[in-house]
Amino acid sequence: MDRLPEFAGHHPWLVAAAALIALVVLAYEARLRIQGAATISPQELIGLMNQGALVLDLRPASEYAAGHINGAKPLSSDQLPRAADTFKRHKEKPVVLYCDGGSQASAAARQLSAQGFTRVFSLRGGLSAWRAENLPLAKA
Repeated sequence: MDRLPEFAGHHPWLVAAAALIALVVLAYEARLRIQGAATISPQELIGLMNQGALVLDLRPASEYAAGHINGAKPLSSDQLPRAADTFKRHKEKPVVLYCDGGSQASAAARQLSAQGFTRVFSLRGGLSAWRAENLPLAKA
């Protein structure tokens, strides 16, 4: 440990690169934590569905009717601010949101967390990831 300052003096570029890499890793981890809601894979969603999770589809009604995850309930963007009242008995249970690609669901998950839901998740990759794994869709 006594020789660390000596090493740093002889190899400043190497020490600077190591410090930069450490900062990048820390920034990446911080960004993931700030994003709020956790994301889950389609396989993890199946496990939560077996435990009685509430699954909410954020896509437009026409897309929902064309094919959705079995048991999912539609939730439009104008219903989202009142979700705490609509789904109040699910505040302590797992709630999973999904859209086509996953970005809208992440933002909605943060809103539900702010409304007091304690176990909110978004489907990583959205319905596209569900389809990519050849999992079944229900039609209304």
